[in-house]
Amino acid sequence: MKFYDFLDKQPAIGKLVIIEGTERVLAERALEVLVDRLLPSDVRELNLQRFLPEEVGDASRVREAIAAMPFLAERRVVVVTDTQSLRAQARRDLWEAAQDVPEGNTLALLDLLSPRAQRPQPFGALAGRSALRVDTTAGEEARARFVAETLDRLGAKAEPRVIDELAQSQADLASVRNDLEKLALSGTKITRADLEREALSIEDPKAYKYASALVEGRIAEALAIANESFATDARAGVALLSALATECDYVWELAREGGRLPDRARWRERFLRPVAARVGEPRARTAYDRAVHAVEAIVTGRAGSDSDDQRTLVERISVELAALFRVTRR
Repeated sequence: MKFYDFLDKQPAIGKLVIIEGTERVLAERALEVLVDRLLPSDVRELNLQRFLPEEVGDASRVREAIAAMPFLAERRVVVVTDTQSLRAQARRDLWEAAQDVPEGNTLALLDLLSPRAQRPQPFGALAGRSALRVDTTAGEEARARFVAETLDRLGAKAEPRVIDELAQSQADLASVRNDLEKLALSGTKITRADLEREALSIEDPKAYKYASALVEGRIAEALAIANESFATDARAGVALLSALATECDYVWELAREGGRLPDRARWRERFLRPVAARVGEPRARTAYDRAVHAVEAIVTGRAGSDSDDQRTLVERISVELAALFRVTRR
């Protein structure tokens, strides 16, 4: 079942759900919708358990979790993320455990592989019709809908050919979302010329230096760069936080087992891999989420309308993320 069919048709959810495909943005949203449908907020904390790949081991902890009885709820939900990074034996053990989910409970596996992948064999291919499969691979129609929904959320408009071009592009949807967030700041209808300028623009060196300094632990230097940026551009917040979100995304990717950066960013790996190893995947993901939400707060106006509001937000996010990156995972 394609991602938007899952949203629109609201199929029955059984014992096993496999979220597959290659678009992480859609996979995370599918998981959110899944949990919202199965667990009311007042019982969620007691009946939802998530595992990272490195926590799976021989799958005994997953077995225990899926066998547990729901507490004051109709169902218990267990999620294992990024199973595509598991080694062969761990995948076999997890798949064996997935066959023993009791009635009333649900196991969700985020296996971000193309359904047509050969190695490793996707869990979706193994499951066939025995599981609810949500395919996040996005074709042109799905990409166009994603663009339209993002514009609507941002309160922005774009020429039809902008939507067409983004729908036909090969960029991942996270990158599409980031570009639209920046372009929406103009407050006018986004044109194809705007899109071309964004695609061809060279990253703001100050914003890049700010993000690098912050992620690498040089908080004083990062704040000094941010203050310098605001001195010359009252609306520097989006550039700074967008660069920070990109850098945090790189750290999150490297924190996942088998993670690797895109070719254009491969030179950053020697700087960021030690950071990723130190902070771990959960904190790296938290940092990325906070940076993205901060960009959205500016674009949508929730953060306030003047330069002081943006500066305050940048300073607060900088301090919060610096604290996250200082912590060594256990």
